[in-house]
Amino acid sequence: MTKLKSIESFCTPDVGFVRVTAIDGAIGWGQVSTYHSDITAQVLHRQVAPHVFGQDTDDLDDLLDLVTEREHKFPGSYLRRAMAGLDTAIWDMRGRRAGKPVAELLGGSAGSIRAYASSMKRDITPAHEAERLKRLAGENGFTAFKMRAGAEVGRNRDEWPGRTEEIIPAMRRALPNADLLIDANSCYTPKRAIEVGHILQDNGFCHYEEPCPYWELEQTKQVTDALVIDVTGGEQDCDLPTWRRMIDMRAVDIVQPDILYLGGVARTLRVCRMAAAAGLPVTPHCANLSMVTLFTMHLLRAIPNAGKYLEFSIEGADYYPWQYGLFTNDPYRIEDGHARITDAPGWGVEIAPDWLARSSYRISERAAD
Repeated sequence: MTKLKSIESFCTPDVGFVRVTAIDGAIGWGQVSTYHSDITAQVLHRQVAPHVFGQDTDDLDDLLDLVTEREHKFPGSYLRRAMAGLDTAIWDMRGRRAGKPVAELLGGSAGSIRAYASSMKRDITPAHEAERLKRLAGENGFTAFKMRAGAEVGRNRDEWPGRTEEIIPAMRRALPNADLLIDANSCYTPKRAIEVGHILQDNGFCHYEEPCPYWELEQTKQVTDALVIDVTGGEQDCDLPTWRRMIDMRAVDIVQPDILYLGGVARTLRVCRMAAAAGLPVTPHCANLSMVTLFTMHLLRAIPNAGKYLEFSIEGADYYPWQYGLFTNDPYRIEDGHARITDAPGWGVEIAPDWLARSSYRISERAAD
């Protein structure tokens, strides 16, 4: 039986880390979700920690369900993003205790994973996008790439007129033998999504992400049913009954949970099992180089229905200035288009002390007996 003595958070508005300490002194590091992490940390201490102290953490599913039940009036994203910090820190503590990487605790192993180079930019011209993706193919050996279509939640608008129709064939010309993926970020109505989907099919794309507003599952299903290309989605969804409905109705061909948006590894494993029972692969969302990509690497090395790739952001300091200087070691090296998990215990990283010193700190502790 493992009970916690304290839960600490170290946050900026962009990213926040969590350290748990057990009564016996064992520690583990995790992360709340990126984006407004300072707000998420408040939720962690106010609405998660009070329900955890005194509870056994060995049955993590039951513990996270308990938090969900106690906070039933708050079923949304912030609670799940905070729960993820607890969950991922407990997995690290387990790995450190066992002297094994989390992937091994999940039934997998250390090793390599094929990655796709994930572009986050829409303000880039097709010519410049093609240039930088070709460069990455040469420098890092990527053989799969994702770019952006439409405007984010764009109500059928493009970033500028004609960009989508231009970028799709431009990417195929630039990368004739690569796997090509595209993300519409909830831009289209079903009619327009299907029109774009036919262009994608004509140019040999293999992955069409979030074509319609993600909360409109019936709209996404219309697109899935009309096209041959794999329609994918789920990154924003944090409610397990929604996941069950999405999978049961075959709204998508590939599911894309985000470990930190969903509430941690344990809850993501539930989605993976739902998808496996339905014969669907899992290609998680992990769109920055905080710890979320590392969590996803370990997951993909363990689940039987892992998709073909790991999402790997290619954006630098101009786009994500906050994702640099987080760790004392670099867990994100791409060689021959693959990332690699080492056999180091837990998540295999340490948070940089100078980053921690600059962060906002808070602690919740178990009351004395």
